[in-house]
Amino acid sequence: MAMAGCVPNSKSLSEIYYPGELGGQEKRWNSLISSFKTRYGCRPDFVARSPGRVNIIGEHIDYSLYPVLPMAISADTIIAVSSTHTDAASSSFEVEIANLEDDKFSAGTFSVPIGGDVDIDAKVHDWVNYFKAGLRGAFDPLQKRKGRAGVLAAFTTASALAVMLANGEETIDKTELTELAIVSERAVGVNSGGMDQSASVFSNRGSAVHVEFVPSLKATPVSFPETSPQLTFLIAQSYVTSEKQVTGPIHYNLRVAECSLAAAYLNAVTNAPGTTLPADNSPLGISLSTFGATQKTTPQDLDALIRLVEEKLPKTEGYTREEIAHVLGITVADLEARFTTKFPVRASHFMLRQRALHVFSEARRVQRFTELLAASSAEGAGPAPATLSLDLGALLNETQDSCRDLYDCSCPEIDLICAIALEAGAYGSRLTGAGWGGCTVHLIPADKVDAVQTALKKQYYEAKGITIGEDTMVVSKPGSGSSFVWASDLEGI
Repeated sequence: MAMAGCVPNSKSLSEIYYPGELGGQEKRWNSLISSFKTRYGCRPDFVARSPGRVNIIGEHIDYSLYPVLPMAISADTIIAVSSTHTDAASSSFEVEIANLEDDKFSAGTFSVPIGGDVDIDAKVHDWVNYFKAGLRGAFDPLQKRKGRAGVLAAFTTASALAVMLANGEETIDKTELTELAIVSERAVGVNSGGMDQSASVFSNRGSAVHVEFVPSLKATPVSFPETSPQLTFLIAQSYVTSEKQVTGPIHYNLRVAECSLAAAYLNAVTNAPGTTLPADNSPLGISLSTFGATQKTTPQDLDALIRLVEEKLPKTEGYTREEIAHVLGITVADLEARFTTKFPVRASHFMLRQRALHVFSEARRVQRFTELLAASSAEGAGPAPATLSLDLGALLNETQDSCRDLYDCSCPEIDLICAIALEAGAYGSRLTGAGWGGCTVHLIPADKVDAVQTALKKQYYEAKGITIGEDTMVVSKPGSGSSFVWASDLEGI
């Protein structure tokens, strides 16, 4: 069953959060609303929210247009919004934006010309740019519906969802919101693939989300079967930071370029001379998924594509711009204009073999993971097999190995956390997210959660002098997706 429809209007926090989370969330929402009233002298019109996510499996393959399996988590961004109508004679409207963490994220005000565009300098690392990106992304559908003159003014703080709501769009299609959010993030210089936004928008409480990008965006709920002991997800922070916007040229954006270059190279050395890969919705317009579709194999035959990469991309030391341009039959200048200019990268060699092997093997793991869940959850399937937990965990471990060895997006701290968790009883452990730091996700039997947390506390956090907070290690259940709450439903908060 696909998760189509509109972004829901939640009537209470109990529709959003699990019962055990309500106490803390009520305090958090009350703090937001109180701070809003103090700063602006009024209650917000509404609060928009979008959750964070953890990618269970399918790392760094969304921008190659292969399916992924994330889930939303309870940790979320909540945005209080108030708006006023722009005077008909005005040539611009003003946006005021503030953050509860003033010491980290300074408040700001900027103007946007009516009928013009939102100015974003992707070279400047400023949190306000992310709001501007959402505002810019929301302009297109608003323009189609009512024209720029209908845009409301003096937004106090918002996101793409908030901008749509503030413009009177109370029925917001989930697919449309996801697609504009994907485009919006690219405006700040990040080659977003779409997995993060899809999980944030489409998730249903209690289910993971199988997200497909071809032939169009599609999200399908995936349930985990009952097991004994019950499967549990633990998310653990590494406290190693790697901002995608800052390190993109050598990390995230470079990987996107390498994957598209690998697709172009494989097409040139495999398909008939003159064959052009059809343009697709990936960040650079061609992807390994689209290349795979040109081969005389079924879409599911990823093993054949892995063998093809091993044959056609033999160089483990990487490929220079000159080597790739020669095979593609273009100049180096043309290659750079096509693949490394829109989102600049810095590299002397492009590791095409390793990146393609990761993408195809990771897509195969997503396939296998969902097959295992489907077989165990099917009607009449009976109790989940005893080997299910071990099989799922093994796939997560293979992902971590591939992220470390082929995609080069792990780091020593992530590797250490995974090793500690596995030693303490986790079935599977791996990085999640962009990598090069950030978070880890662990599949753990419920009766081993305490042991894993204790081991991580002693062997990682205390050993490194890291103060443990409430978000350091979080046992997470699949959370609900994006939603909004009107002020009339906030009176009790």
